[in-house]
Amino acid sequence: MKAYCNPKPTVDVIIEVPGGIVLIRRRNPPFGWALPGGFVDCGETLEHAAIREAREETGLSIDLVRQLYTYSDPGRDPRHHTISTVFVAHASGRPVAASDAVDAAAFQPPWPSPMAFDHAEILADYLIARRDPLYSPLRRIVHGP
Repeated sequence: MKAYCNPKPTVDVIIEVPGGIVLIRRRNPPFGWALPGGFVDCGETLEHAAIREAREETGLSIDLVRQLYTYSDPGRDPRHHTISTVFVAHASGRPVAASDAVDAAAFQPPWPSPMAFDHAEILADYLIARRDPLYSPLRRIVHGP
């Protein structure tokens, strides 16, 4: 019987708050600062996973405003191959570290170091996209059940 090694779907969220972008410092390896996010549960939409992970790791209730990009480099997560869909969201309030986070705060560039995964690349792409005159939030994100 052939063994299958399928990538695991994940989400990451760029949460815009007054004062910057919310990052968490990871409790578990790989250590470093990261965007809030995590694995998509079976039966869960990407949007719902993004909202759930943001709340679990930062305590913030978010409003998804657009999907940024999807990242699939097999080496992006040293534990296994993941494919991450990145969302941009708005929130108000102060992030509070919880779940997989030991710290959470809003930052502006330069970002804290070290960054986990490929999140420095994702944030660089986000900043470029924000300067693009064609960039506009998509206000029709469906949250699913």
